[in-house]
Amino acid sequence: MFRKIINRYESKAFAFLILMFVMVSLVNSDFLTGESVVNCFNDSVVFTLLAVGSAFVILTGEIDVSVGSVLGISAAVAATALRDGSSVFTAISLAILVGAFFGFVNGIGVAVLKIPSLIFTLGTYGVARGMVYVYTGGAWVENLPAWFTSASHSYLCGYLTWYYALAIIFVIFVQFLLSHTKKGHNFIAVGDNYQGAELVGINPTQTKIYAYVISGVFASVAGLIFTSRIGFITPMSGNSYEMKAIAACVLGGISLSGGLGTLIGAAIGAVIMTSITRILVFLGLSSNYDNTITGIILIVIVVVNTIIQNREIVKSRREISLKRIAQKAFIDNQEVSK
Repeated sequence: MFRKIINRYESKAFAFLILMFVMVSLVNSDFLTGESVVNCFNDSVVFTLLAVGSAFVILTGEIDVSVGSVLGISAAVAATALRDGSSVFTAISLAILVGAFFGFVNGIGVAVLKIPSLIFTLGTYGVARGMVYVYTGGAWVENLPAWFTSASHSYLCGYLTWYYALAIIFVIFVQFLLSHTKKGHNFIAVGDNYQGAELVGINPTQTKIYAYVISGVFASVAGLIFTSRIGFITPMSGNSYEMKAIAACVLGGISLSGGLGTLIGAAIGAVIMTSITRILVFLGLSSNYDNTITGIILIVIVVVNTIIQNREIVKSRREISLKRIAQKAFIDNQEVSK
């Protein structure tokens, strides 16, 4: 049981996170304090939601590079509604509808029209980002209600914010549904074996549409929390966030080929990716290195995972070949003995 837990990719990702914290503390002992470490988790709440939403799409074997822009337009719509006096329920509903709409469009384009997911979601990325500029007129959305912006500073206990605590509880709940329900298994089944999923009665097209809608909704919720934490929205809000979300998924053990990984792993990956910015500060380096380091980590992880997967494929084929040779030899011996 213990060995099984240790061998899980999420455990390795968490071990890497701890090792990273320890190594930084050796350079700057001020980093390894309760407040600093917990803030690494608190700061990851937006990327946690983005990564978990993206994980559904990646599990089906597809990709979604539009989540950053969907976050931006959802946040802009919600922030404008709140600034103009609408209720929080109206703002949340509008944001979620926007996210679900873009997710549905992505799902139709990829699953129904069979357009490559990278190409189609890149197009959606451009449309959503353009709509942020059009909707806001290129201006910042400011003067949000104080109760909304102060909510991000509400603490459950110690330095742990309510936002991150609720996000983790929700992620665990969704992971339970993914692991223990038929609909949840469908996402993994489609990514693992598309044709095989069809043969057992799963509708891959419908499943992929669901995955994109979920990704869009998670991006819109992330946009709401982003707005509450920052206190304003600019036309560039959420720009390049999709890269960190995808990197978090890969770092957390979700295979880009689909069918492998957990949402918990994606959440851990999000903490690692978010911690980079804070770590750079404690190491005395400019935050300008943030995207560069994120890109390097993503490339290294993808290369390493590809090498490992290729080795496993070769090993599996070799084992199958040896079994066939052994079976043939056994049959030949049986015929000779007769």
